[in-house]
Amino acid sequence: SDDQISEMENNIENIDFKEANAEERLTKHDVVAHLRIFSKSCPLASGIIHLGATSCYLTDNADLIVIRDGLDILIPKILKCIKVLGEFCQKHKSQPTLGYTHFQPAQLTTVGKRACIWLSDLFTDFKSISTMRQNLRFRGCKGTVGTQASFLTLFKGDYDKVKKLDWLVSKMASFDSSFEITGQTYSRKVDVDIVMTLASFGCSVHKICSDIRLLCGLQEMREPFDQDTQVGSSAMPYKHNPIKSERCCGLSRHLSSLVTSIMATHSVQWLERTLDDSSNRRIVLPEAFLISDVILETLIYIFHGLTIYPAVINKNVEAELPFLSVETILIEMVANGVDRQECHERLRTLAHTSIDKIKNGTASSHCFFDSIKSDEYFASIHHILGDLLDPLHFIGCAAYQVDGYLEKIDQTLSENEHNISDFLPEISI
Repeated sequence: SDDQISEMENNIENIDFKEANAEERLTKHDVVAHLRIFSKSCPLASGIIHLGATSCYLTDNADLIVIRDGLDILIPKILKCIKVLGEFCQKHKSQPTLGYTHFQPAQLTTVGKRACIWLSDLFTDFKSISTMRQNLRFRGCKGTVGTQASFLTLFKGDYDKVKKLDWLVSKMASFDSSFEITGQTYSRKVDVDIVMTLASFGCSVHKICSDIRLLCGLQEMREPFDQDTQVGSSAMPYKHNPIKSERCCGLSRHLSSLVTSIMATHSVQWLERTLDDSSNRRIVLPEAFLISDVILETLIYIFHGLTIYPAVINKNVEAELPFLSVETILIEMVANGVDRQECHERLRTLAHTSIDKIKNGTASSHCFFDSIKSDEYFASIHHILGDLLDPLHFIGCAAYQVDGYLEKIDQTLSENEHNISDFLPEISI
């Protein structure tokens, strides 16, 4: 009746948690305990409360609401990360820096282009999380094993009314639709997909923050550090340890580890359901969202205060620059008519001899060019050697690539401007 509905609406927040806890100790059933307490608050409606429903009507639907709201918290923050990192990419798109493969000097890239690799991963994560949010559905009214038998009985065999109830309940919870097929629970594969999507984001963060840590070790970069009060080490006062990036790496590893647990939970759901999922999900799902949230807030903080040291970067570039020109020299020599294999061998021999001298401290980084200048075999390219000492000669299309990619990012940010978090990066510890 209208009076019963009104009574329940008026007592939604009237919950005696202490009494509910005592009731749960007796019943060993959380849902039943709360139903009994709610029934005491609603004596007129007590006879119809939970009619046709099962525990998962409450718990699964509530979980899906919380998951949806959790994704709505994360998405604006990942957009903020993308926005701030994009600004960093633009600012440093033309700053040459030494690229590494196998963590050995390779060719030049730019600071902004390297950061664009990070940005690309985060943008992929944004799209994946957004898609997960858009596709999320409600469990709705499905009954004890998913057949809606109890509701069909209530509506005296009218299936259209059963479907309308399912639709109305989903709409009232602000979902566009509900799962068409469920057992007692919605498929735990949904949980797998959610945690895997968040864990994939964690992998991106781990790679980004590992790179930052390596670059801090090379003295080319520094994460935010409060010089007035922050202490880097209890023993070594001069230390600037990248503790925020280290924190993100540690949390990301734990986030990734949750995938194994949630996959196992889905795989051992017997038939229409077993209860061993409950205890596991109560740990894994909240942890996945809480970890993702703190990682995002820390990442925003890092990106806001990420500092580079061009003098150190340029020094590292200068030390390797003569060797980075080898490929260009080889191409120019072949264009002038020499045999590629012979030229390759001569360059290899000169390069390794020069590297040994540099490492032994008997020559400077320019000894490689000096040896080429003194070798008549390379006379045809002597006139271009000066140009090869300009780092901008070796960054290829890096700056153009950054500009092109940021156009795509800026379009997405513009479309989602209303949803970008205004979170201010304040990390207390």
